[in-house]
Amino acid sequence: MTVNELGIYEKALPRGLSWEQTFDLVHELGFNFLEFSVDESDERLARLDWSEHDREQFRNAMWKTRSHINTLMLSGHRRFPLGSKDPKVREHALEMMGKAIDLAVDLGIRNIQLAGYDVYYEPKTLESREYFVENLKKCVEMASRRLVMLSIETMDDPFINSLDKVVYYKTQIHSPWLQAYPDVGNLTAWPANDVAREIESNIDNIVAVHLKDTKPVSDTSKGVFKRVPFGEGTVDFEACLRIFQRLDYTGSYTVEMWTDEAPDPVAEVAHAKRYFDELFARAGITQAAIG
Repeated sequence: MTVNELGIYEKALPRGLSWEQTFDLVHELGFNFLEFSVDESDERLARLDWSEHDREQFRNAMWKTRSHINTLMLSGHRRFPLGSKDPKVREHALEMMGKAIDLAVDLGIRNIQLAGYDVYYEPKTLESREYFVENLKKCVEMASRRLVMLSIETMDDPFINSLDKVVYYKTQIHSPWLQAYPDVGNLTAWPANDVAREIESNIDNIVAVHLKDTKPVSDTSKGVFKRVPFGEGTVDFEACLRIFQRLDYTGSYTVEMWTDEAPDPVAEVAHAKRYFDELFARAGITQAAIG
């Protein structure tokens, strides 16, 4: 049996808790780690400018609760994309990455998840693609100097919606510090993807996995990529987990969910944990010890 750590996305947990309370809750719910979010909101982007005192307080909360963070989910580039036609936006996107790398080093985070968008709110062009590749190369160079992994997530966007596409961009940027972070929900939602072959062919590039349910893109639907209750979408989680187990994948998994609309977020997360406990058992995966 393979042994893997299982984390929970920060946005799945109740807001308003102290960091110490949050880390305690992560363990109480049966997870190994918290996935830290720096999204496009002003509130979370401000974390990139945390003072030394802020970082010290956060580290103290982690150490006191015997916690750690495996991944920083940097989705703020959706608002400030690496491929923007505006040079000031591109410059800001690179500054964000530099700050995210510094923050990861200070907080002991080893992996930054990079959203696979050239642009999100702007029209996609050949130029936006080229800007993205040029700036991704700069990001990888910055990260490699600090020994921080960047991993591109397969997205809800056609720009990078498969592992094959992630690996193609790796041929343009040769570095062990650029890898893949598949979201099995996003992979499944795009009908052109052969999910099993995608995983099998690219397993050597996978450093982390998101567990999220989705509903597929079709001629009449743009797909549903968020807030699909586990088991109500079309992701075959057991099959995916069996493939990872057979291929001896020992990286981490993170349950990605949002509970801000739920009457009892903790109960929702506990239900999801039981759901994946059963799937792990059927797939022959052992969760790593907590703490």
